[in-house]
Amino acid sequence: MGKDGVVLVVLATMVVMSSAGFDFGGSNGGLSMQYYVMNCPLADQIVKGTVNAALQADPTLAASLVRMHFHDCFIQGCDASVLLDSTKDNTAEKDSPGNLSLRGYEVIDDAKDKLEQQCPGVVSCADIVAMAARDAVFFAGGPVYEIPKGRKDGKRSKIEDTINLPSPFLNASELIRTFGQRGFSAQEMVALSGAHTLGVARCSSFNSRLSNPDPTMMDTNFATSLSKTCAAGDKAEQPFDVTRNTFDNLYYNTLSRKTGLLFSDQTLYSNPKTRNVVNGYAFNQAMFFLDFQQAMVKMGKLDVKDGSQGEVRQNCRKLN
Repeated sequence: MGKDGVVLVVLATMVVMSSAGFDFGGSNGGLSMQYYVMNCPLADQIVKGTVNAALQADPTLAASLVRMHFHDCFIQGCDASVLLDSTKDNTAEKDSPGNLSLRGYEVIDDAKDKLEQQCPGVVSCADIVAMAARDAVFFAGGPVYEIPKGRKDGKRSKIEDTINLPSPFLNASELIRTFGQRGFSAQEMVALSGAHTLGVARCSSFNSRLSNPDPTMMDTNFATSLSKTCAAGDKAEQPFDVTRNTFDNLYYNTLSRKTGLLFSDQTLYSNPKTRNVVNGYAFNQAMFFLDFQQAMVKMGKLDVKDGSQGEVRQNCRKLN
């Protein structure tokens, strides 16, 4: 293919992605698709290669990297505060009960080390977390999407802030209100919940449903199966759906069969305000993929820090 042909392919690709809601212009709320094009042009490739290698070794990390991005952004915005280690004077977010099961910190560290070798002091840890989640979705078979970059790393990480993380015991109305406070519609909340197509939950998050199962909220045979799993203790794990390492729409199908794992999952089907969205995603994976990627891009813009509010950490685990 000649030079003109390559240009046409690139332009055609940009048109397609633009029509899907991607902005190839300059800044976007202080962020930009081209943020690193001059000072660290290989940033995306370095993160993508690091995530790919990590998932080749341990596919279960895909769920962890997506969850890490969510837990970071939902508290104090997308500023890598979840990566900071506790100190003798401060207990950080990562040591709160809601974050103790987070994994994948070493993947972020590895990407950061490689980026520091390539372009020191340029790429923020917050951007790495956002890119790693995007790449984890892709390598798990999910949608391809691009994200604007330019986040700065925050300087605050306190355990008490994590009280605002959505609980697995919330009902749909409470979830709608909680996500609404962060600017998300009910439909966007249901789309983001689809990240539960990846990974597992520990019995401590759902065994309260098993003592006296509500047949309108849980299939009887499913309850019996979960009880056997949880006989091994609160740390026993159960996948959200049968393809725990594949990004697909099976999560929504479990809800229609009353086999949603968490109460906060199953309540999305029992509530009339969210049931139709669940049914739509269960029937149409392409629609789920489109809505999920748009909601993820939106989430990645939550309360981003600029240069006056944050920094680019040299080490993602501690302040400069």
